[in-house]
Amino acid sequence: MTASVEDLLRDLAPQVLAALTRRSGDFAAAEDAVQEALLEAARRWPAGVPDDPTAWLVRVAGRKLVDAVRSDAARRRREQLVRSRAVPAGPAPQTDDTLLLLLLCCHPSLTPTSAVALTLRAVGGLRTAEIAAAFLVPEATMAQRISRAKRTVAAAGGRFAPPTDGERARRLALVLRVLYLIFNEGYGSGGRVDLVAEVIRLTRGLSALLPDDPEVAGLLALMLLNDARRPARTDAHGRLVPLAEQDRSRWDRAEVVEGVALLQRALRQDRRGEYQIQAAIAAIHDDAASAEETDWPQILAWYDELLLLTDTPVVRLSRAVSLAEVDGPLVALRSIERLDPSVPRLAAVRAHLAEMAGDRVAAARLFTDAARIASSVPEREHLLRRAAAVG
Repeated sequence: MTASVEDLLRDLAPQVLAALTRRSGDFAAAEDAVQEALLEAARRWPAGVPDDPTAWLVRVAGRKLVDAVRSDAARRRREQLVRSRAVPAGPAPQTDDTLLLLLLCCHPSLTPTSAVALTLRAVGGLRTAEIAAAFLVPEATMAQRISRAKRTVAAAGGRFAPPTDGERARRLALVLRVLYLIFNEGYGSGGRVDLVAEVIRLTRGLSALLPDDPEVAGLLALMLLNDARRPARTDAHGRLVPLAEQDRSRWDRAEVVEGVALLQRALRQDRRGEYQIQAAIAAIHDDAASAEETDWPQILAWYDELLLLTDTPVVRLSRAVSLAEVDGPLVALRSIERLDPSVPRLAAVRAHLAEMAGDRVAAARLFTDAARIASSVPEREHLLRRAAAVG
């Protein structure tokens, strides 16, 4: 299969799945039928792509779905339902289908981990093997996770229908959270470029569907402003490079410009949310020509506003770093002394603040503690180097 055909099938798969699910009311069965249609297209299309590839896939997937229903005597009741909602030969209307598919994949009954996997599979069009590789788990494990997610949605009565306005807002918040988790998984684990690129693509699509939603724009801006630094985040040996030490000439300025423009449009709506504020903080970092020129008082002010919206340990830790730059490390250490010791990154932040305060013994011990619970090999190696440097 040529690369162009593979890319086309990947782009069309979510649309076809959305159309088939909306009509059959059965996400799991529709997803299986679409996958069979995609396999058939992969065999036939290299010889020539149909004039209307979406209609072809909808028609073939609809036939596969009916065939599957007919083959299972225990599902005769569902067979009648599917026949009564026969999929037309032409393409189904695409209005909001992708958004509805995202809402379904981020069903409230799913755990975040399951929602992430199902979203990448159904909306992203990634193969199970690709998702498994991105999350460093066996393919069989990921296949089971996705299957359980589909069964959970079905058992919860998940239907492909527009939710009410209130429910839509809650579900959209879940969608943004899942996209944010996918980005952090790719970006924070040493830079899984494929996963980061995929979630940016998905978020761009959501932004196109909801161009007036400031938080959707804020999340896309946040991803772009952080991803812009990716070329400088590691050295030639694959080792992590802290933000303050990065070669800023290597940052992707096109992504910075796009991210800032998105953020400015979002902020003008005066409906601030957590992703817009995080993007504003990222923009200040990206705007500084050097680490020494970073506007830390402005970053601290943004963190104070973020804390009013979402008072979490993660926000308090990030705020402590900026607080140390403004009021000193001892003040920052006092601001996080009541946090639960099990909070991720707490030891790493305390180590950084101890080093700033000149307590090298404590810093070395804390960097070593942080390395023991690091979530990735590059992060662990970086923390051990820091421990050795101050010890």
